[in-house]
Amino acid sequence: MKPLPGVIEPRWWSGVPALAPESFTIDCVGMDLAANTPVAGSALEQQMSALFDEVGLVHLVNTGLTDLQAMRAIAKLVVAREMQYTGGANPRDSLEANVYEVGAPLETWLHYHHEMAYIGQSTKMLGFLCNKAVAGKGYTYVSDNMQATEAILETEFGRKLRDLGICYHRDLTDREAFAGTEQIGVYNHWQKSMMTDDPDEAEAVARSRGLETEWGPNRLLMTRYYVSAFEYFPQLDRNVLYSSVADDGMWFDGWPKVMHLPYEARPLKLTFGDGTEMSRDEKQFFVDIYDRFGIPIRWSAGDIAIVCNYRFAHGRPAIHLEPGEARELGVLIGEAYERVGDLPGKW
Repeated sequence: MKPLPGVIEPRWWSGVPALAPESFTIDCVGMDLAANTPVAGSALEQQMSALFDEVGLVHLVNTGLTDLQAMRAIAKLVVAREMQYTGGANPRDSLEANVYEVGAPLETWLHYHHEMAYIGQSTKMLGFLCNKAVAGKGYTYVSDNMQATEAILETEFGRKLRDLGICYHRDLTDREAFAGTEQIGVYNHWQKSMMTDDPDEAEAVARSRGLETEWGPNRLLMTRYYVSAFEYFPQLDRNVLYSSVADDGMWFDGWPKVMHLPYEARPLKLTFGDGTEMSRDEKQFFVDIYDRFGIPIRWSAGDIAIVCNYRFAHGRPAIHLEPGEARELGVLIGEAYERVGDLPGKW
């Protein structure tokens, strides 16, 4: 399926990783993790924690693991406190207990993004568990957000983001309005996102997440979230970039059953905080900034990656599998925190 003309497709990286892989990779060969699950205080836990603290990115390779729960146990040495979905976000279906699917079609690319930046409660980190992989396909990419922040603030567009902030427009369809029909044009029903069938409760959940709400035709729940394009990162005592085009209609440029919709009818839209539109050139620049600092995570089955949601954005190209091929990542959502936006004097 070809995207529409004029679509901005990410390049993901320059061809040279923005960080050397050896700076965030732990080779687990010879550790026999399947027979000896590391615990808190173990040598592996200390190595993982130190690397995450220093870099914000950890990639375990050659683990020999074939079970998602065994991988989860190791990821939890760093992702100690997991977020529990309480509504307002886009919940994922579960692969196993507390291990979620990525939540998007393989055949569409996923723009670089910071997880759950579009509501008032975000997450500090993510864990990825590679259950199935195909050599040379299905890589995840992360972008070094420290370098991206520095680069974007040197530009007129970055200063505009800093000064105006942004607004996330999200339109959630009503499940009952689509009952018995093919789910064309649907991204997420508000019943699933807000985890309730009661419209009043859905509104209350949305507002508890910092969203403004309005009901449209066919019980369409329209939410708006005004916030800084940056977020204060306590560990480094500075504001970092925390937004991307992933929360715009561009997210659906390759998404089956949604990509045919005109932009004004798509479920997501990103504007500046004063309501003004971003130009196509500005969106292209936004994509380019993250691409400039991209790093591939080359998956093999059994790999585990822990990603700081402040220090890295993540995304992936479209994946086209041949018969008999399979690619499956499980996801852990880390500790929740309340967004504060940017803080004065922390630039």
